[in-house]
Amino acid sequence: MATDYFAGDERTNYERMLAGDFYIADDPTIAEVVQRAMRLVREYDRAFVSGDGTARQILEQLVGTLGAEVWLKPPFFVDLGQNIHIGARTFINSNLTALDVAAITIGEDCQIGPNVQLLTPTHPLDAQRRRDKLEAAQPITIGDNVWLGGGVIVCPGVTIGDHTVVGAGSVVTRDLPASVLAVGNPARVLRELS
Repeated sequence: MATDYFAGDERTNYERMLAGDFYIADDPTIAEVVQRAMRLVREYDRAFVSGDGTARQILEQLVGTLGAEVWLKPPFFVDLGQNIHIGARTFINSNLTALDVAAITIGEDCQIGPNVQLLTPTHPLDAQRRRDKLEAAQPITIGDNVWLGGGVIVCPGVTIGDHTVVGAGSVVTRDLPASVLAVGNPARVLRELS
């Protein structure tokens, strides 16, 4: 007999997801939001390549907040889109994967290398709960003037401080302070930056 993880909780799985609680991704609203995001990502890709002047308007429909002079090079991939917030003058290279089940906040003047992954979803360590399809998410926050080298992976719940540089291929599993150089798997602070 299956466990009712949500007994007494009248919220939909979409509402649980937005609250940062465990949920099951079988909610029709989640499917609608994901499909909308996939459609807008494809429209953005086409508009960016064609240069028809509509790319920014499409991106504004997709993401939650979009600062001035953002450059987001396609292709890129999102879950919902609406939980992504990008500060002014940020450059994002191709193949960004931003799984925004929870908020992903990218500061101003950031440089995001190719093939970066910003991953907010989490899953239970307990095998039965995973089998029962429970999942949740934790937000990611990237400060102003941060540089993430190519292939960096940022894990759920991580905050990276202003002016920090993360070397290519690093996996950021814990918060990083402001103004440091961090590299490795897991990423470790090598030194402070002046």
